[in-house]
Amino acid sequence: MGVQRLVAALLTALLTGCGPATAATGGAPPGTGRVASSGHAPQRSWPVGVRQLTVDPDGPRPLPVTIWYPAAPACPAGPPGPAGPASPAGTGGPVPTAGAPVAAGRFPVVVYSHGLRSLPELHAPLTTRWAAAGFVVAAPTYPRTNLRAADFTRADVRNQPADGWRLIRHLVRLDARRDDPLAGHLAVDRIAAAGHSAGGFTTAGMFSSGHSARLRSGIVIAGGGLAGSFAGPPAPLLFVHGGADPIVPESVGRAAYARATGPAAFLGLPGQGHGEYLTPGHPGFAQVLATSTDFLRWTLYGDPTARQRLPTDARLPTVTTLTTRSLPH
Repeated sequence: MGVQRLVAALLTALLTGCGPATAATGGAPPGTGRVASSGHAPQRSWPVGVRQLTVDPDGPRPLPVTIWYPAAPACPAGPPGPAGPASPAGTGGPVPTAGAPVAAGRFPVVVYSHGLRSLPELHAPLTTRWAAAGFVVAAPTYPRTNLRAADFTRADVRNQPADGWRLIRHLVRLDARRDDPLAGHLAVDRIAAAGHSAGGFTTAGMFSSGHSARLRSGIVIAGGGLAGSFAGPPAPLLFVHGGADPIVPESVGRAAYARATGPAAFLGLPGQGHGEYLTPGHPGFAQVLATSTDFLRWTLYGDPTARQRLPTDARLPTVTTLTTRSLPH
């Protein structure tokens, strides 16, 4: 079976969840390169705020979005955010505060896509840590593939890359809206897409012919490519995949890695399945977190030292492997 037919079969067969200071402001303008100009990503950690909004609430595909963001230090205590007090607090991660003031500065944006029968908050152990590291993470709840969808439809994954782009356009408008708390805090020329399982396929589908140069990089976790993926301006891509994944075989992720047209890295987790390495405390989580965070620091902040750390970030003998292609030194 060819790779495209295998991917189509997988998308039909997936039945379960795919779910478990001031920021730097430099960077090349859109269209001048796939990695921001040389800079230094913040190494500090922020408290995390969270808010909810809905894109096109009256349209045919309303898109609820959870946004985690760096919050101002010593922000007043507020109610816990939608991740809930047990997640990720029970895993030692940041506890997001609903409506916390946004930290000073402009922060790169990560659009994070959940998998089938999942929700953004189920990925909070990863997304809140990215927010604490200096990124605004916007996670849509896709209308027909989320855990609570009344008309769940696996095939709707093919429509989700367009939803991701709708969200990006909304964030661009929001950043210019003076009365919004996030206005002036979003580095909308430095955006990454990331996602798990069906969300990984969604992420790959956002890198299609003619895509905006705002989209600087991508992280595909336990996923592969959709038809038309990896076209347009080349962008750095990080693939993360378990070697014994029973839902999306590692070979699908490897095939997508081989098709990437720009710099690429493949973080493998031999013997692991569809996403247990996204659980704090599980073998491989620390390496996935460190590698993905430094990948975002490199591609969105333009930090060359973060790129240089990637091999060390990823290395844990018998637990992880790292393959790279065309990464700059």
